[in-house]
Amino acid sequence: MLKIAIIGVGTVGSSVINILQDNKDIIAARAGCEIVPTIGVVNNLDKKREVNIKLTDNIDEVFNDDSIDMIVELMGGIEKPYEIVKKALAKGIPVVTANKALLAYHRYELQDLAGDTPFEYEASVAGGIPIVNALREGLSANHIESIKGILNGTCNYMLTKMINEGVNYEEILKEAQALGYAEADPTFDVGGFDAAHKLLILASIAYGIDAKPEDILIEGIQNISKHDIAFAKEFNYTIKLLTIAKKIGNEIQLRVHPVFISINEMIAKVDGVMNGISVIGDKVGETMYYGPGAGGNATASAVIANIIDIARKGKGSPMLGFEKSLKQDLVLANPNTIETNYYLRLQIEDKPGVLAKIASVLGDKNISIEKMLQKPDENNNALLLLSTHICKEKDIKEALEALENLSYVSAKPAMIRIEA
Repeated sequence: MLKIAIIGVGTVGSSVINILQDNKDIIAARAGCEIVPTIGVVNNLDKKREVNIKLTDNIDEVFNDDSIDMIVELMGGIEKPYEIVKKALAKGIPVVTANKALLAYHRYELQDLAGDTPFEYEASVAGGIPIVNALREGLSANHIESIKGILNGTCNYMLTKMINEGVNYEEILKEAQALGYAEADPTFDVGGFDAAHKLLILASIAYGIDAKPEDILIEGIQNISKHDIAFAKEFNYTIKLLTIAKKIGNEIQLRVHPVFISINEMIAKVDGVMNGISVIGDKVGETMYYGPGAGGNATASAVIANIIDIARKGKGSPMLGFEKSLKQDLVLANPNTIETNYYLRLQIEDKPGVLAKIASVLGDKNISIEKMLQKPDENNNALLLLSTHICKEKDIKEALEALENLSYVSAKPAMIRIEA
């Protein structure tokens, strides 16, 4: 028998407990032993929870109980769970977590501390999609050339509705909050930070890169407008918030931002609250992973898969997929070295010669225009929507700054990268 303590009995924690109890026979058959959720740790004992195990608000009850065989950390946050997980690993207690923020900041410290003590985290990225296991094991014979992921269901739901139904950003945000897809303060999701935490975990597995959220390019979907969507449709693009890890030479680009992407790409077809990840390996080519990225039962399914795996193996493996002896010469790329196509939205005075002046400013920064639409706007202004040929991030940023300072550009220019 394997006795489990659940730290954090919210939506996912409750699902883990109920699935372990409801499906105990098939889980025992697959794990080779009975797995019993024994105690749950919560902040508020007065809050009603639909679970049938002992609950406590004292974490010491877990650490003082020598019969507890494994800890499942589902409380969220960073520093408090970090202290709890550290204490568990120091005592040799196996840990399973779904905490992406914890791993975004402390995955390497925890890997070193875990050693041979099992520490698994499949549910921290893309909910019910087994992408962590795919990278660590299924694709372990490959050098990973790129990872492109839709890893935030809230943003994907909002963008899908904006594109398919013409709903504006403010309206769909309120709807997402009403449906429980977005929090009262949605910044963590719509600002790209949730997706960035997940990207950092995948990048460590694929490349051994030790980066923090502050080290990488992160942009959200807050500035996407109906004009951007119209341009995308005109030229057979859709708009997605993508997490991108890309190996170029010995540099790894890590970035999260909205992109224009061809409607023919497989990942472009991932809509609604679903998640999708495209991984290109040097030997296998492109593989695609699709499924629910959040929700109690989907995330709990991944948590329990880790519990079963630990029960069967009884030992740990390199948490991030790399032995300490593996020499890596890969480094994090400077975002300014990105080279891609770009889309620009400019609000300009509708006067003769202005377009030529815009083209001249771009040309001074080695940027040439590939496609362009011009639409009338209110107050004698025009909207200029254009895409560029491939150019450097550094150049496009300098061009945007120069354009913003021009008297005939009447609003701050907007930019979206185009991902080939």
